[in-house]
Amino acid sequence: MYRHLRDAWKKPEESYIKDLMKQRVIVWRKQPSSVKLDKPTRLDRARGLGYKAKHGFHVVRTRVSRGGRRKLRPILGRRQKRLGVKKFTPAKSKQLIAEERTARKYPNLEVLNSYWVWDDGQYKWYEVILVDPNHPAIKTDKEVGWIAN
Repeated sequence: MYRHLRDAWKKPEESYIKDLMKQRVIVWRKQPSSVKLDKPTRLDRARGLGYKAKHGFHVVRTRVSRGGRRKLRPILGRRQKRLGVKKFTPAKSKQLIAEERTARKYPNLEVLNSYWVWDDGQYKWYEVILVDPNHPAIKTDKEVGWIAN
């Protein structure tokens, strides 16, 4: 099952994924930037990065705008050269920005990992896997228990 999912997500244009995601993205654009999910959209990728379907694991879909960083034009005057509006980019990937925003919104949870879900002309969506370090099921887990220490 996971092999078929992985193969479908490798080339989404050639599989059923593209049609499915076109419908979903219409709904996602109207939702807030961070949405907590019951289960991951890409189950194969989530399990590969450490997700387990048990208590203490959470998945959040986060939306990040595409393109360079937005910087407002200064109100007071200065030379055009020193405005600092063009080519202003952070030294972070969009995925890292999505992880940081999710961690800020859920302070009691720790970020385990994240993966790309979809993008269109305006946004990129990532799903961030979060772990509750205080949950007993996480503390006793051999693979993820280190996050509780």
